[in-house]
Amino acid sequence: MHGLPGARLAGPALPSGAAPGRAVDLGCRQAPPTGGGRRRLAAGHPCRDGHRPLPRPRARLPRRPGDQRHGTRHRRPRPPVVAVVGSRLATPAGMDIARCLGHELASLGVQVISGMARGIDAAAHRGALEAGGETLAVLGCGIDVCYPRQHRQLRSQIVASGCVISEEERDAEPFKSQFPKRNRLIAALAVAVVVVEATARSGALSTARWAADLGREVLAVPGSIRTPQSQGTNLLIRDGVRPYLSITDLLEATPELAGALPAAGGAHPLGMVPAGLAPPLEEILGRMGSAPVHPDDLGTALGLPASVLAARLGALELAGAVMSLPGGQVARTF
Repeated sequence: MHGLPGARLAGPALPSGAAPGRAVDLGCRQAPPTGGGRRRLAAGHPCRDGHRPLPRPRARLPRRPGDQRHGTRHRRPRPPVVAVVGSRLATPAGMDIARCLGHELASLGVQVISGMARGIDAAAHRGALEAGGETLAVLGCGIDVCYPRQHRQLRSQIVASGCVISEEERDAEPFKSQFPKRNRLIAALAVAVVVVEATARSGALSTARWAADLGREVLAVPGSIRTPQSQGTNLLIRDGVRPYLSITDLLEATPELAGALPAAGGAHPLGMVPAGLAPPLEEILGRMGSAPVHPDDLGTALGLPASVLAARLGALELAGAVMSLPGGQVARTF
């Protein structure tokens, strides 16, 4: 496995005299022939009957400055890690949900893992980065190849604070057959997978299947039955996957994330706005007055889809900035 993380992982010491930047001979040698000629082999010897053992290859350890087994400056992902995946051809609402979810998870100290693809993946990575958190990208190509090309800046930002991972050779170009392996690795590294948007044939569904097979929690964001990008997520929910309506659903469904919940939630002092909120969350608070308001009215005023507003209100409630009231209304706590 290859990686490009943001901190150096100490590896075994190099043999004496070895220098970075060259292959190191680990000292395996072939014994010279003895006797100077042919000798008869006993019955049962592995070289009789037309069989010839292959010579043992010389063990070589590739080294580069800072490398350890094709990885540069390793940092092992530490739990908890949550995967946020979905369609490349995402809707604006789906992109917003993924970005908010990435931001919310990172704000709680949870690492966000995805595939650095267009659409939902990139939005989740960016949300985590905006929160100052760590995000991990698992590639369907080598770590020396940037795919898609327009994500060079995003890739650099991920490497600076998180990690880029691949099972392929460093210079391997992306091929269709490599992405199912990438999806398997994403599922294996996460404690839970949230599918934000997916068509009925989306690769994100394979990540969900791998996650279920590995015993991970799987959640899916419901959407309109007329939206192709929601067909896959709606099918997952029909088949028993927990719907994702707010980050509270994820935290309650995943025991490994129990430590990410605020130790002492509750309301903030009067007039004190919670620090570190994403701009979209601050916008909601700015539209909420001192009186309770129904989410439908708030969504109309903000021009937000109900699913997006529900995700953001869930994050605000988790931060202690808003509270739910009887009758479905919400109100600020300060």
